[in-house]
Amino acid sequence: MKLDYFSKKRWTGVIFLAVFIVLSIWVASYTRFDLSRGLGSFVKAFNWTISSFYPDSASLVRLPAILIKLRETIFMAIASTTIASVFALFFALSGSKVTQVNSFLSIVSRGIASFSRNIPVVAWAMILLFSFGQSSLTGFLALFVATFGFLTRAFIESIDEVGHEPVEALKASGGNYFHIVFQAVLPMSLSQIISWILYMIETNIRSATLLGILTGTGIGFLFDLYYKTFNYHAASLVVVVIVIAVFFIEFLSNYIRRLIL
Repeated sequence: MKLDYFSKKRWTGVIFLAVFIVLSIWVASYTRFDLSRGLGSFVKAFNWTISSFYPDSASLVRLPAILIKLRETIFMAIASTTIASVFALFFALSGSKVTQVNSFLSIVSRGIASFSRNIPVVAWAMILLFSFGQSSLTGFLALFVATFGFLTRAFIESIDEVGHEPVEALKASGGNYFHIVFQAVLPMSLSQIISWILYMIETNIRSATLLGILTGTGIGFLFDLYYKTFNYHAASLVVVVIVIAVFFIEFLSNYIRRLIL
């Protein structure tokens, strides 16, 4: 019986692999993808990057303006994440099975979070562009909505991990809803909640950079401007600054995680 099960599982895997290979070949043929030309183009692009896409002494003059836009991008990511985390915490408390007030509010909270989470942040930016145009507000709201949905789901899982035992113990000793939240749920899940917030700050800094191209704000806008005006040295300096900033934020975030976890 065991051999039949493993044999069936193996043949299922082989069939899926064969379907995947056939589908890949068909897609490559339909899109006229040429692997040899693709590899050749990659080599040419790498050579062009080495020869032309690097910061020079003239581009360093633009560094102060780049740093100002970088600060704007980082602040937007931090602001959208922290504000979204406050709203997400309230919805998570309503949506969690441990702290839900009633099942209807739990379903509504989970539904709103699922809706906002499953639409990509770029799609939110495109939708909001029709109402708010190219502005910092559009980028902020797009990051806020997407972050709210993700953090609500993450917070719900963190709160659910607390379990019912501490809650039942507080209820048995006469504790009310607020006692349960502030004396059992939040203290036991706070480290995970902070960790999720730090993770989203890292992610939103990267997302805010890309959103800047759409919304015309932040360091993403500067890169788009320099690249489209063929100022490749300045555009490469923007890339270098972004990479350094992302690595620094990630290092700082990991350091804080090690302190709290």
